[in-house]
This record gives sequence, C-alpha cells and structure tokens, in this order.
Amino acid sequence: MSTLFGILTIAVMILVPAYLIWVLVKSIQDERRSSNIKKVWTNFALSIVLCALFFLSWGAQAAAQWRTFVQEQREHNQPAESGEFIVEFGQSTLENWQSEFLQLFSFVVLAAVFIHRGSSESKDSDDRMEAKIDRIVSKLDA
Repeated sequence: MSTLFGILTIAVMILVPAYLIWVLVKSIQDERRSSNIKKVWTNFALSIVLCALFFLSWGAQAAAQWRTFVQEQREHNQPAESGEFIVEFGQSTLENWQSEFLQLFSFVVLAAVFIHRGSSESKDSDDRMEAKIDRIVSKLDA
C-alpha cells in the first residue's frame, strides 16, 4: 500500500508542475500568435518570475526537509533512504498545495457569491463605471 501511495505521490508531484508549465508555455505562445507579440520577457515576465519562484521555493523546501529527514534518521540509527524521503516530501507538498487550493477556491467562490461594494473583486464597480460611461455618452450625443 505504501508503494502505491509513493507512486501516486510521485506521479502527482510530476504531473501537476508539468501541466502548469505546459499551460504557461501554451498561453504565452497563443498570446504571442494572436497579438503578434515579439518580446517574451517584457510581456510575460510576471508569469515567468512566479513560475521560477515556485520552483526555487519548492527546491528550498526539499533541501530543508532533506536535512531534517537525515537528522531524524541519524537520531534513530536508521539509514536515510531517498524513497522514504520522497514519500514524506510528497505528503508535505500535497498537504501544502491542498491548503492553498482550498484557500484560493474559498476566496473565488465567496467573492462570486458575496459582494463588498466598491472592491475590485465586486461586479458593482464595473456596473457603476458602465453606468457613468453611458451617462457621459448620452450627454455627448445630446
């Protein structure tokens, strides 16, 4: 059972980042084609930097967790096996991702359901802006 969990953990840890990178690259390519954009860095730096920061922080988490794992194994006179570490690292990574996705999902759903008048997430600010524009246009037409 733990082998199955290990394989599933590794698969998720490979497939999710691979999918995210694929979506990022495809999105940049599609936008470059449709808008005839030449400069990638100037127009997509935010996405590229956030992607790099994600992998840097994930690597730093792996290094820090590996050090802790090795210390714990030494304290118990156990060899530090990479297979056990990968499962432990995968578990902590997936727990972290789960909490972040839950937080983001909650915000998206609550922002869609509830309104805080005037906030950038609220539709009312767009409605008010459109109404003002319509009034200006009607005065210009008159």
